[in-house]
Amino acid sequence: MHCPFCRHPDSRVVDSRTTDDGTSIRRRRQCPDCTRRFTTVETCSLMVVKRSGVTEPFSRTKVINGVRKACQGRPVTEDALAQLGQRVEEAVRATGSAELTTHDVGLAILGPLRELDLVAYLRFASVYRAFDSLEDFEAAIEELRTGPGGDDERPDARPEGEGGSTGAPEVPVPATAAD
Repeated sequence: MHCPFCRHPDSRVVDSRTTDDGTSIRRRRQCPDCTRRFTTVETCSLMVVKRSGVTEPFSRTKVINGVRKACQGRPVTEDALAQLGQRVEEAVRATGSAELTTHDVGLAILGPLRELDLVAYLRFASVYRAFDSLEDFEAAIEELRTGPGGDDERPDARPEGEGGSTGAPEVPVPATAAD
């Protein structure tokens, strides 16, 4: 590590600490030539391979911005989006891979987003999975109704008789083993 003050090509580590979130290491260094101290932050690089073949660093901000579009008009707070971004980053780093595809990142987003807001999940999934017909939407909605976290376990499920009535008859949902 070059000293930022005198450009000496070496430095001595005086102190090392992990950051609060545990994703990087903060090191205090001292130059043996000019004796000035400076701080460096080390992080493990995580690269994302896009469909075009271009590789770029993983960005939690890009994840949050993409999910924010799906959550537009939904009761989702900025704190909830930040937590989702952190969960996604932790999930992709936990794979242990230095390179991921955009598909892998999308899969990591779908789980936490489903827990956060089902409508936003459906919006995101419709773009991510490239829905091109009503049948695709119907299949995704049926999956939400019958899959894990579906039915009355949904965070936005309303008690019977509270708003959201369209006048259409309710479709019975078969009981699952978890019921």
